[in-house]
Amino acid sequence: MTREPSRRLHPTYRHPLGRAYREPGGAWDIPSLDAIITQAHDDARVDALAGGLRAEGVRRGDVVAWQLPNWEEAALLYRACWRLGAIAGPVHHQAGAGDVDRMLRVLSPRLVLHPDDVRGGRSRFERLLEAAPVTRSAARPSDLAVALFTSGSTGEPKAALHTQRGLAHKALTMARVHGLTRADAVLMPAPLAHISGLLNAVLIPGVVPMKAVLMDKWDPERALDLIASEHITFMIGPPTFFVHLMAAPGFSTERVASLRLVSSGGAGVTAAFVESARSALGAHVKRTYGSTEAPTVTTSRADDPPGRAATTDGHPVGQCEIRLDHNRELLLRGPELFVGYTDAAQTRASIDRGWFRTGDLAHVDSDGWLTIVGRIKDTIIRGGENITAAEVEHELEAHPSVRQAVAVGYPDPVLGERVCAFVVAEGSVTLDVVRAWFAERGVTRFKTPERVVQLDALPALAAGKPDRAALRIQAANPAEPDPNPR
Repeated sequence: MTREPSRRLHPTYRHPLGRAYREPGGAWDIPSLDAIITQAHDDARVDALAGGLRAEGVRRGDVVAWQLPNWEEAALLYRACWRLGAIAGPVHHQAGAGDVDRMLRVLSPRLVLHPDDVRGGRSRFERLLEAAPVTRSAARPSDLAVALFTSGSTGEPKAALHTQRGLAHKALTMARVHGLTRADAVLMPAPLAHISGLLNAVLIPGVVPMKAVLMDKWDPERALDLIASEHITFMIGPPTFFVHLMAAPGFSTERVASLRLVSSGGAGVTAAFVESARSALGAHVKRTYGSTEAPTVTTSRADDPPGRAATTDGHPVGQCEIRLDHNRELLLRGPELFVGYTDAAQTRASIDRGWFRTGDLAHVDSDGWLTIVGRIKDTIIRGGENITAAEVEHELEAHPSVRQAVAVGYPDPVLGERVCAFVVAEGSVTLDVVRAWFAERGVTRFKTPERVVQLDALPALAAGKPDRAALRIQAANPAEPDPNPR
């Protein structure tokens, strides 16, 4: 469907260090993202699709939106937009009609494509490919490249804006940091509408180049088949994917023998998870940290100490800088940082004199290694004591029977909140078991969970992260009587 002429999305924030990054030899002394990818991939379909979009009236600065599963056509749409200097506006394929309408109002796109427009019969997508091709790029390095909606946002949708040069810098940096070559292949179950899918299945394979295998729906058994048949060497995602993979009935070390590198980010990445995944997958497993606004800013390299790769979220890579404020909130800046949200007020609330306020609580060692200890909003306040959920989860996942854990607060009229632990485990893990384990490890008593709920699987968001909001609701409305009656 077409829409009214688009409202141009302009960045509401300009990085104060942008000039330094653009100096000769600086991080942004590079061509446009389209030019870099075209050097590695000469794809006639991108030329044709760019021509089709132009025939529909799409020009530099216009938004092209789509709501598609992880299909190859989505990757082609990204590249065709960048050829024209247009802005890609992907919408999550599982977003409901109301959310989609709100997102499209934010983007005001020139063109919108849905699954029926792309596949099935003589699709509109096929007709776009019949236009006169565009082989000469209209893009500039400073052009906005994508508007990505952040996961878990509340209220009005919030879209982060990235430029072509910012994304190009990030892709080139991460290809070097991960040691990826054209001989590698990545399996990507995370949506291409999320930064992880975009970076690791479109951008990095675009600049290396390497094979990217897309999954339109996560299925651990199918993933095992693809790893073996496609000789997958690299995977990245939250622990949920790998916990499911290792617990699949058909799992065996032979089926994952091609894997050499696994990078895991998001809440719940503990040292215990890293060690168990290393053992089961026979691959180098490490932690990483980033966000929609600042993709993959810390991780470790192959020659870094394995222990630090398991117990921390890595160190800054490229030219990224990190620091903590007086509340231990992590602030960062660098050439990969987004240039603002579509809403100016949201940008002003998140950027402080060039530093992005992440909302994450962190610890930084004297040598620069970063450990995320929780979200500010994930802090459980029990009787005036602040407890970070990540601390509790670390202790829970250190138990030999616990595969995955999430800690949330639940309301208490006297203490304000108490700690509830949701666990996925082998065998029975009861409240008494958890109390004994925390006591054995010498954990401060007020951090010990006061309710334990064992689940077959944690509810997950589309990107694979645990759905903490759903778990908070469940903790506040338990099916069983509270084990700690007032």
